[in-house]
Amino acid sequence: MIKNPWLWSLSFLAIGVDRFSKYWVDSHLSVGETTSFLPGVLQITLTRNTGAAFSLFSGGSDWLKWVSLIVSVGLVVYGMTVLLGLWEQFGFGLLLGGAVGNGFDRFVYGQVTDFLELRFMQFPVFNLADVAINVGLICLVAGTLWGNRDDSAHRSAKPGDNAP
Repeated sequence: MIKNPWLWSLSFLAIGVDRFSKYWVDSHLSVGETTSFLPGVLQITLTRNTGAAFSLFSGGSDWLKWVSLIVSVGLVVYGMTVLLGLWEQFGFGLLLGGAVGNGFDRFVYGQVTDFLELRFMQFPVFNLADVAINVGLICLVAGTLWGNRDDSAHRSAKPGDNAP
């Protein structure tokens, strides 16, 4: 049986969706070109980002690629050695998928492809790997707030107890 199956499933799904979306946008738009997706809400605008989220550390792609690699390797090792709860598997799986998605861009292209632009508010252009990372963080917070109650009740049960 595979340890932490949701972690691996969600990480591969996040990587696949991220790679496909970036490939699609790259093959249909030029840098700076925009197309409306949901008028007034979301548009697709192809940009390149040499920094981290929200273009922080612009031009820092060289050291950021190593951060992505270290985070990815650390999450793989952690997922292979520790039995995680469901919220942790979701969170770490999405973090891993996002880190690999953007890390791939940094290693191969020296920059990250961003394309999702929210029109109803001023927000930096982002991509689906960024979404995976943020949803993964939300899952980890949710697991901290709600998931541990179920885990602690289960862990404290002694053999022979009829605990759920």
